[in-house]
Amino acid sequence: MMKGASEEKLASVSNLVTVFENSRTPGGAPRDHRLEDAHNRPGCRPPESPGPREKLNVREAVESEPRTVSRKYLSSLKNKLSSGAWRTSCQPGTLPGSGMQDPEKKIVQELLETEQAYVARLHLLDQVFFQELLRAARSSKAFPEDVVRVIFSNISSIYQFHSQFFLPELQRRLDDWTATPRIGDVIQKLAPFLKMYSEYVKNFERAAELLATWTDKSPLFQEVLARIQSSEASGSLTLQHHMLEPVQRIPRYELLLKEYIQKLPAQAPDRADAQKALDMIFSAAQHSNAAITEMERLQDLWEFNNMLLYCVPRVIQVGAQFQVRTRIDVAGMKVRELMDAEFPHSFLVSGKQRTLELQARSQEEMISWMQAFQAAIDQIEKRNETFKAAAQGPEGDTQEQELQSEELGLRAPQWVRDKMVTMCMRCQEPFNALTRRRHHCRACGYVVCARCSDYRAELKYNDNRPSRVCFHCYTFLTGNVLPDAREDKRRGILEKGSSAAPDQSLMCSFLQLAGDKWGKSGPRGWCVIPRDDPLVLYVYAAPQDMRAHTSIPLLGYQVTAGPQGDPRVFQLQQSGQLYTFKAETEELKGRWVKAMERAASGWSPSWPNDTDLSD
Repeated sequence: MMKGASEEKLASVSNLVTVFENSRTPGGAPRDHRLEDAHNRPGCRPPESPGPREKLNVREAVESEPRTVSRKYLSSLKNKLSSGAWRTSCQPGTLPGSGMQDPEKKIVQELLETEQAYVARLHLLDQVFFQELLRAARSSKAFPEDVVRVIFSNISSIYQFHSQFFLPELQRRLDDWTATPRIGDVIQKLAPFLKMYSEYVKNFERAAELLATWTDKSPLFQEVLARIQSSEASGSLTLQHHMLEPVQRIPRYELLLKEYIQKLPAQAPDRADAQKALDMIFSAAQHSNAAITEMERLQDLWEFNNMLLYCVPRVIQVGAQFQVRTRIDVAGMKVRELMDAEFPHSFLVSGKQRTLELQARSQEEMISWMQAFQAAIDQIEKRNETFKAAAQGPEGDTQEQELQSEELGLRAPQWVRDKMVTMCMRCQEPFNALTRRRHHCRACGYVVCARCSDYRAELKYNDNRPSRVCFHCYTFLTGNVLPDAREDKRRGILEKGSSAAPDQSLMCSFLQLAGDKWGKSGPRGWCVIPRDDPLVLYVYAAPQDMRAHTSIPLLGYQVTAGPQGDPRVFQLQQSGQLYTFKAETEELKGRWVKAMERAASGWSPSWPNDTDLSD
């Protein structure tokens, strides 16, 4: 019957894996374990936890409110795990009633009592701190739920395992000690689950940083913490102090189990199982040690702060959640906002190796990211004053333009998006899917056809590998003059490059082109009134096209409302000529009507900033 019961327990244990790994929802609370922690008992007391006589020092520590875990602490913890510091055994005969029970049973009793105290701490972390902060985040939106989940990592899985399996197993074994005087088999069942602690340890540093950040940032977050920390259950200790308990727990198992083996008689039936369990516990401790080492390595990387890592989510969520797609050195990096009406809140990060166009969810988020980038750039520049001096000069904007041309091939360009052009940005021939396809010049980033980019030049940012470039960049980079001299081709009246930049136009945006007048030009056009040609409307197929498909001299035209039924429609009319436009909003329509009426009357700006109509 004992064998059957043992097999039944083992089967029930194997089913716990799904519960722990597939659900973060805490289960039922365990019984109210109010036994005194082994820290406060005389005899064996791990040195890292305070006893009753040390409460004054604890309160002083709370008042100083240390909010981050230092690398010195991590190194110390790692050294303790890998050395014998955790294995200082208790002296025999120091526990009360030592003459009334077997030495090995005393250690099992101590293991049970420390486990009861540990489960009580896990209950405080998971069911009190975690759940209270999660409820506050959901109800108030004062801080994100995800922040709370990251802080507490997989504490729910750890709590469920210890409260629903390991503690009850220990209790049953001790109650039945006379019939089954062994503990090694129970520890062996525990050991495979201890690998979940490595995830908790890896996350600990980030959790401490988030805890400090949101304590300062959110009054409600701070209020919830203060209320729980001042409670009797918390013992006037900080959340961070309680979060250390899981980090320290595995070495305590190792310490107690080693003492248990030392106290066993030579021929005890549990010796083999207990020794195997000790080896498994030691392996788990080394697993946590490796996690701490990895955390130290990552912390060194963040403190150095010299590289931008562009990461994407992993398709298969095994191990790390993200993988690095691109690395860009902060040295030489530039960041600026992109004035793109189609992609708001976007900005450009230009590095020597790559250039990224990034889009934030809001203006505030974009500004926050740009400030973070600039702070990193400034920090690198302070370390290298010669670079900073070279990047500045008395010539102002003129020198900046020269630097941009001189940097051709030295740093990755911003690529023009394919859909922003319908024709080659060098020869202005239209693209098609078969005979004239799109290519990018690796030096300037223009979208060009195969004929205009049938050249190779060594680019320093690309490790001096020969790369596809357009004929303009080829001439600049190599000094070779091309015999066909394409740039000398006579410019037609429509060959005026469009610009999405507001400072180069009085008005620009997409407009719907209605009616038969537009022919095959498409349902939508990029419309521009250039600042240097303020009386003409140019209509392009795409914002970066170098040639317009239509130009309309606006002088003398009448701007009228469109057909009734849509307030966003307006028309240009003169001597039988009629062009119909439709804006995306009434506000945009009003700005276009105003700009066209000005041009139709012959008005032109005297100064670059005379108008704010540009979109």
